[in-house]
Amino acid sequence: MRRLLPVLVVVLGCMLGTAARADVCSVSVNDVDFGQVTPISGSDYTVTGSGTLSCTFSTLSLGVLLTPNARVCLNLGIGSNSLSAVPRTLGNGAARMQYNLYVDATYSPSSIWGGPGVTGATTSYPLQLSAGLLTLGGTYTKNFNFYGKIPAGAALAGVPTVSNSNTVYTSSFSGAGTMTYAMYGLLNDPGTCLGNSASFSFNVNATAINNCTITAASMAFTTATVLNGPVRSTSTLSVRCVNNNAYQIALSGGTVASSVAARKMKNTVTADLIAYELSGSLDGPIWGDGTAGTSMVSGTGTGSSLPIAIYGRVPAQTTPRPGDYKDTVTATIYF
Repeated sequence: MRRLLPVLVVVLGCMLGTAARADVCSVSVNDVDFGQVTPISGSDYTVTGSGTLSCTFSTLSLGVLLTPNARVCLNLGIGSNSLSAVPRTLGNGAARMQYNLYVDATYSPSSIWGGPGVTGATTSYPLQLSAGLLTLGGTYTKNFNFYGKIPAGAALAGVPTVSNSNTVYTSSFSGAGTMTYAMYGLLNDPGTCLGNSASFSFNVNATAINNCTITAASMAFTTATVLNGPVRSTSTLSVRCVNNNAYQIALSGGTVASSVAARKMKNTVTADLIAYELSGSLDGPIWGDGTAGTSMVSGTGTGSSLPIAIYGRVPAQTTPRPGDYKDTVTATIYF
């Protein structure tokens, strides 16, 4: 029997060591998708991210009568396609879209999710998990949220699309997420999350979509008594398209004649008509919709509003009765 004692001691030591190694925490973070982003919208884009903390507690190491707890700090690096944490950037080739991730929904600079050694973003995400009193051990989980924002402004307005298509911008946090944690009982709270470490990964995505806006100012010809020579006027379209996004602008044939090649203005009282022309340059080709020998005006967006001139001309013609003559033309932008 004396020879059995050393063997029992060795087996017991192995059992204790195995139980201690069962105390472990891990974290999983779901991918973050901002969805479709219109760079010229002038609005912030926000999203709520989510993750799950999971900790396994051993009965033998922490004690049945004590409350198993875990203090956790989630630290985040800058991620791929970023040169810094302020701001982080999503990327597509050489193009970038600014964004950031935050530990709360204040979106304040002090709540940018980072960690020790991350310049400009030293705030870790703190978590605490308690298994409850008189716990017999086991695995326990805790869900948490974090927050992302793509800010409106000049940087967002300059984000381009590629090949006139919706363009996905991404950042990977593979190897850029680290967790430090301390597991303890009710009577031995370390007060910090230092002690153990693990890593986590996730991706962030946003899709820049093609979009344009267009507004028009009215065109007014000067008063004329006889139409024995051309009468000219100008107006302006204001066009704003996503950077690198090609567009074309068509002008309708008007509500009077419905003809892009033979527009008419009508007297507001009588049935008299006046012929007129619209073009994209002084006395240039008739601006229409590409049919009946007319052309459209083309361009490429910059993310900023661009003025586009419309040149109007009333050619020499038989002078109708005096009065106010009007027509309504619709400008349509294709992108």
